[in-house]
Amino acid sequence: MNEGAGSLRHVRSLTLVRHGQTNYNAKHRMQGQIDIPLNTTGRWQVERSAEELRREYVDTVPEGRKQLVVASDLSRAMDTARAFADPLGVEVHPDTRLRERGFGDWEGVSAAEVMDRWPEDYTSWMCGGGGELKHGAESKPHVGERGFEAITEWALSADEDTDLFVFSHGSFISQALQAILGMAKTYPEYVGMVTMRNAHWARLSARSMEDGQLRWSMIDYNRGPAIAMRGDWDRPMGLVDQD
Repeated sequence: MNEGAGSLRHVRSLTLVRHGQTNYNAKHRMQGQIDIPLNTTGRWQVERSAEELRREYVDTVPEGRKQLVVASDLSRAMDTARAFADPLGVEVHPDTRLRERGFGDWEGVSAAEVMDRWPEDYTSWMCGGGGELKHGAESKPHVGERGFEAITEWALSADEDTDLFVFSHGSFISQALQAILGMAKTYPEYVGMVTMRNAHWARLSARSMEDGQLRWSMIDYNRGPAIAMRGDWDRPMGLVDQD
């Protein structure tokens, strides 16, 4: 057990990974909970990130450490998770609570079209005023609450010999992190984190407190493999998306 920690049983760490690129990402369309698959670039991205995740957080850990892998049941997240887990022979557990934030009538629509058709609501959305809620979008607090619930449940389902890997979506990850770090209590409608790039991740360590609660400390955010910094991650040379 970590020095100074309480007696709560929990995983050692949490890694939250965003799925690889889809055609909707490339065209700046809002996906929400539409089940859009990875495109050619996205499949390339998740292979690169999976290699780095295994090298950094599996190959270097003490013998006997286990990996618990869960994912949104949408195919772009499940396929990203499998790129990491399949070579390890680890099962991927789907969880509908890890789905992307629902964007109602705006799903499938480009950001440019939203700005053109509903300029006031678009501006309100960008400023945290909730203009998107008029169009059936899921509220940010609700996304954070279901993320907090799911992540906490999975984190308490194993012990400190286990690292938890959660594969999900950009808006979901932002809201879930704000919830588990306590930021959402202060600014529930404000997005205090930039949207993570495709196939990038956040890393947190877990600690149980004397009050019996689980607390998280951020180690890294929006991290990707070195190649993402050296080259064009979103349009890699030699790859043509035909999906």
